[in-house]
Amino acid sequence: MIPKWPLTCAAMDGLLRHIAACRNARLPGARRAFRLGGVAVGWVAPALAARLLGIASFRAHDSGIDLAEPARLAEIAAALAAEGLFTWRGEAFDVRAVPEGEVLARVDRGALPVFGLRAEGVHVNGLVRRGGGVFLWVARRAMDRPLDPGKLDHLVAGGIPAGFTPWRTLIKEAAEEAAIPAALAARARRVAVLDYAMERPEGLRRDRLHGFDLDLPEDFVPRAADGEAAGFELWPLAAVLDAVVAGDDFKFNVNLVLIDLFLRRNLIDPLSPDGRRLRAALAGADAAG
Repeated sequence: MIPKWPLTCAAMDGLLRHIAACRNARLPGARRAFRLGGVAVGWVAPALAARLLGIASFRAHDSGIDLAEPARLAEIAAALAAEGLFTWRGEAFDVRAVPEGEVLARVDRGALPVFGLRAEGVHVNGLVRRGGGVFLWVARRAMDRPLDPGKLDHLVAGGIPAGFTPWRTLIKEAAEEAAIPAALAARARRVAVLDYAMERPEGLRRDRLHGFDLDLPEDFVPRAADGEAAGFELWPLAAVLDAVVAGDDFKFNVNLVLIDLFLRRNLIDPLSPDGRRLRAALAGADAAG
């Protein structure tokens, strides 16, 4: 595969645009700090803050609000979902102040952006070497997906549910989404950890992505086991780069993990000025701290 550098100005702008889009949150802005038992965990919009202060166990605290009984968060979130504030996803996530910190509460996945809570997920680059080139398995999200239906996606990607580690999530999602046997999925290598804070229609996304590379045999063909993917296609990695540069075909956060892949696989020279600029942009701190 011939590296594609230096990038044109338009191509560079196309890549940086994706990074900027995932880092468009400016915090605190109008939001108020959200605390559990005095520990800062998220950010809530003024209207929600006012609504929460009308619920027992919440109290004003400096520039934010505090839930004195963190264990009540799941119950309160369920009531807010019943009011139509957000879509209930039926999957509990751990709530922490910092990644790998103490679990302070658990709450439905749909509530995370409403409260500006951190979330973590795994993204797997399914790679195939063929004829001297590198190819990537690309998934098409099913049209019934609650977020970004029909967009292109990684072969395997998913949020880390309550009580799970990134590795356990990878094995689970690999089997469920692409029918990848556990022994094969276990060959994956963790290659990146990327953070972003993003304003989205569903609220404030404060996510940490654990990126993995998984080398797959030429004869392996993924199968959409749980219906989350409408299908899979094997793309030359250079064609994936062209698609990321050209538009928004891929789900928004997938682009971050792919740009990291392009740099590591030398489609973009990581030591060039463009490569260093992209690497610095990817390493930008979570705007939420």
